[in-house]
Amino acid sequence: MRPPVRARPLTKESFAPFGDVIGLELAGGSSANQGTATRYDRVANLTGSRPGAKPNLAVFRSVAKTLPFEVRLLERHPCSTQLFVALACQRFLVVVAPDDARGEPDLDRLQAFVCGPGQGVNYRPGQWHHPIIALDGPADLLMLAWEDGSPLDCEERPLSAALLVTSD
Repeated sequence: MRPPVRARPLTKESFAPFGDVIGLELAGGSSANQGTATRYDRVANLTGSRPGAKPNLAVFRSVAKTLPFEVRLLERHPCSTQLFVALACQRFLVVVAPDDARGEPDLDRLQAFVCGPGQGVNYRPGQWHHPIIALDGPADLLMLAWEDGSPLDCEERPLSAALLVTSD
């Protein structure tokens, strides 16, 4: 059995190999709306590579779970980024794994992050990750991905043995 993976706070630097962090630490915005707001452009690299796929903006309502948490599967979206931004949420768990030499999830390099209030993530196309897990209470999250209803929208890999994620 693999040792538990400790979930750590989400930062742009620690998550960079897997995608973008969207959050309150934004910098370099420009004045907008007659000076009543600051606009931050291109906070995530959004992309879809299939001509027939369309952007799908959806809301996920997630029930709360607690740490420690058992990861039993990973998924990826091979042709699209997938963005999650909290609408109503305290914290949520983000679990990612890079590819191994065969393009499957490298479970030895699996990492876990706790996404705090005011943060979101944008997974790169093909990035192995666990589905969103709300912590501390139920959550509503905004999701954006390019989809066409085909199996390339989402690939899942059940794990042969659960991996435990614990708190930092």
